[in-house]
Amino acid sequence: MAQKLWDKGVTTDHEIERFTIGRDQEMDLYLAQYDVLGSMAHITMLESIGLLEKEELQLLLKELKNIYEIIQKGDFVIEEGIEDVHSQVELMLTRSLGEMGKKIHSGRSRNDQALLDLKLFARAEIEKTVAKVCGLFDVLIAQSNRYKNVLMPGYTHLQIAMPSSFGLWFGAYAESLADDLQLLLSAYKIANRNPLGSAAGYGSSFPLNRQMTTDLLGFDTMNYNVVYAQMGRGKMERVVTTALASVAATLSKLAFDACLFSSQNFGFIKLPDAFTTGSSIMPHKKNPDVFELTRAKCNKIQAIPQQITMIVNNLPSGYFRDLQITKECFVPTFEELNDCLNMTTTMMEKVTINEHILDDSRYDLIFSVETVNKLASEGMPFRDAYKKVGLDIEAGNFHPEKEIHHTHEGSIGNLCNDEIVAYKEDIVSQFNFDKVDRAYNQLLSVK
Repeated sequence: MAQKLWDKGVTTDHEIERFTIGRDQEMDLYLAQYDVLGSMAHITMLESIGLLEKEELQLLLKELKNIYEIIQKGDFVIEEGIEDVHSQVELMLTRSLGEMGKKIHSGRSRNDQALLDLKLFARAEIEKTVAKVCGLFDVLIAQSNRYKNVLMPGYTHLQIAMPSSFGLWFGAYAESLADDLQLLLSAYKIANRNPLGSAAGYGSSFPLNRQMTTDLLGFDTMNYNVVYAQMGRGKMERVVTTALASVAATLSKLAFDACLFSSQNFGFIKLPDAFTTGSSIMPHKKNPDVFELTRAKCNKIQAIPQQITMIVNNLPSGYFRDLQITKECFVPTFEELNDCLNMTTTMMEKVTINEHILDDSRYDLIFSVETVNKLASEGMPFRDAYKKVGLDIEAGNFHPEKEIHHTHEGSIGNLCNDEIVAYKEDIVSQFNFDKVDRAYNQLLSVK
């Protein structure tokens, strides 16, 4: 028998029900543990303001903890005919505790429940993503330090330009990830505000203690204005996926470089044979499919904020069912990005570097700027030095000096990797994930 928290005895047309529920049950499985944690905090607050008896609270908390453990084991399901995770949890409570199970809904709406579940989910998923970004960052910094003295061509317009190094190449992507972490931190701070108690978007006549649920769930603050709390649906998802898209953009660019540099025309890097795929008709092929798929997946991820924007952009204040569709864009994005982070980390750890690229005379001209700068350092006006070297190149009289002496911050000879690591560590320390862990441990400590 179908259960709906809004049911008033009127039967809904089957096709209407199918259409309106959509993929909500599938998406809600990702949110189930957070729905239970939110309910535990909510009923603890309800007891404090006299809407539950102490004995009722203890029984409800114990049963919610049992449901939480079922979820953790992977055995939780949203049953046939049950509309969403909120309905399923309440159904399980009423089966165990009778009418008492229905009391958990006082002072809230499915609107603020969904808001809360999504924010708790986002916080947890951002923590996982930050860990994976840091893992890739560490690999890139290690490779940068390992190959800091191995030169490679730098390019502008895909034309050979000036000397670069693998130290610079690996380190550049590490620093890019550090900036991406800065965006993730901002997104985390927006997700880390409590909407619970905003109900359907206009608060409640019950004397709710919203600061209490804020503390119980480890939030930094609450969304103070109840109308704005509801307006945050869609906005939070857009902000968070924008940060995820920034990570994806870094991975996509790195993947393109890797595809380019591993081709025979470049030959700068090589992947282990086990990490490549072959051709059905060309026996010599070793294709970088992992990087190509990473590039495609990450480009797709970069479109997610625009999808969410197009869903919510023309909505006025208040709740609309349109917002349900943002889950389908938002929820799976973390898993796909984290998969790409895992693959890229493995690839970057196992890649083999060509340490003799610049022995090839085709790259001699990248040292022309070094010669110009040397002449300028000896007193020749820069424009005259530039013209002289240019004429020597045209006449075939240019002979490169391949000793590189770059010393300024961030250059070949002074990578500033220690400073980049310190920048990243400072950002990561500001997430304060431990605060959430302590709050959850306290909530789940019920016997």
